[in-house]
Amino acid sequence: MPGVVLILENHGATVYLDKFDPTLSEKSPKEIATALRARISSSKKFMVFASDHIKESKWVPWELGLADGCKRSGNVAIFPAPEKAFEYRWTEQEYLGIYDRVVWGTFKGNDKPEWMVWNHVSNEAMPLREWIEG
Repeated sequence: MPGVVLILENHGATVYLDKFDPTLSEKSPKEIATALRARISSSKKFMVFASDHIKESKWVPWELGLADGCKRSGNVAIFPAPEKAFEYRWTEQEYLGIYDRVVWGTFKGNDKPEWMVWNHVSNEAMPLREWIEG
């Protein structure tokens, strides 16, 4: 996961990972929920790192639902990280397939690939840095 953090930070993001937050380890589920609720509601953007193991998470659906409810449309995205290239099984999880995705690609008229946030429904994208700063 550090590679994803590096990509996001190199594009202007300040990254918080609940998995690596030592203050959460000694808290009750209710205290964890309160801390995550505060963290999510105070952030401008919310992104889920979606590996093939996301279906096993007990917290991701709750966190994503919370972010969806308190963020403007377009401020929640999924950073897919399948184990195999071009694997999109993670989108079978109902709620994951409705969000914009971080992808590596090229914009029309530009041969240089870059990280972008892509809306697969409208087939429109913006540079990752622009999405983060927006």
